[in-house]
Amino acid sequence: MKLSAPVCLSMVLLTVAYSYSQNPQLEITLSDGNVREGFIKVDGGKVWFRIAGTDKKRIPLICVHGGPGAPHDYMEPVEKLSDERPVIFYDQLGCGNSERPADTSLWNIRRFVEEFATVCKALQLNEFHILAQSWGTMLIAEYMQRKPQGVKSIVFGGSAFSATRFAQDCRAYLEELPDTQQQAIQKAEATGNYTSPEYQEAMNTFYSLHVCRLEPMPLCVQHTFEKMGTEVYLHMWGPSEFSVMGTLKQFDIINKLKNITVPVLLACGEFDEATPEATRFYQQNIPNSEMVVFKDASHMHHIEKEDEFLKILRDFLHKNE
Repeated sequence: MKLSAPVCLSMVLLTVAYSYSQNPQLEITLSDGNVREGFIKVDGGKVWFRIAGTDKKRIPLICVHGGPGAPHDYMEPVEKLSDERPVIFYDQLGCGNSERPADTSLWNIRRFVEEFATVCKALQLNEFHILAQSWGTMLIAEYMQRKPQGVKSIVFGGSAFSATRFAQDCRAYLEELPDTQQQAIQKAEATGNYTSPEYQEAMNTFYSLHVCRLEPMPLCVQHTFEKMGTEVYLHMWGPSEFSVMGTLKQFDIINKLKNITVPVLLACGEFDEATPEATRFYQQNIPNSEMVVFKDASHMHHIEKEDEFLKILRDFLHKNE
C-alpha cells in the first residue's frame, strides 16, 4: 500500500514523539504544532531546550550560547531558519530556563562539553550543524577534540579560542573610553568594588560599542541579561569581559584548532570584542574554514545585521549538506 506524503509525515512525527516519551532523560513540557520544549537530565540537574521546525526535513541546527551563563534568548532570531530545518536552543545549566544548582564544582568546561553531548544524544541528533557564539565557541572547539560523529558543519560567531587574547583585545578597546570611565575601571579593579555607578556607566559604554550597538537594546538581548547566570559567569570568567579571573583564565585551544576538520565559518563584527584580526588568526589555524566580517557590527552581529547574517548562515548550511 502506498501512503500519501501527509500520512507519511504524520507517522514520522508520531514516531519522534513516541521515541521522546520513551527517553528517561527527556521531559516534554510543550508540544505545540512544530515546536517542542522540555528538559533534559544532565550531570548536576536539568537543562531546558526548545526545538522549532520539528516537521522540517533538512539537517537540524543546534545553537550554543555564550557567557558563560548568557542564555539562549539573544540567539532567537536564528529561529527564522526553522522554515526549512529544526532549530534547537538550550540553556546551559546554571542560567536561563535551566536549573541553577549552587555547586560551583559543576562550572568547568569538561562538564559543559559533556552536557552538550548529552543534549545531542537525548534529542537523537545523528547529523547536525552547530552555531556557537562567544563562550560557546570555546565549548564546541573542545567538544570537537573528541572527533564526534554527525557534525556536518560549524559556525563560530565571536570566537574566543584564547582567553588571554580575547581579554587583551577587549582591554585595548578601553583606550577609546573617556578618561573618567577609564579611571572608574582602574579604580574598580584596584579595589575589587565593581558596583559603583561610575563603573557601571563605563561598562554600559563598552557594551554599547563592542557587544551590542543597537539602541534601544532588543528585547531578546534584554531577556538574556535578565536571566543571566551571574554565578557561572563570575566563577568561570570574571567581573567583566576584560577582567578574566575565573577558571577559564588559562584557556587556549589555538594549537588544537587544526583538529577541527569539518567545514567551518568564522563570523565577527567590525567592532567585535572578538576582533577581525583575532578571528583571521583563528581562521588560519582551522583547515577547512572561511571567514566573514559584518561591517558596523559588534559581538552580536547576528542581531545587528540580522538579514545579512541569516542569509549567509542559510547559504553556508545548504552548501554543507
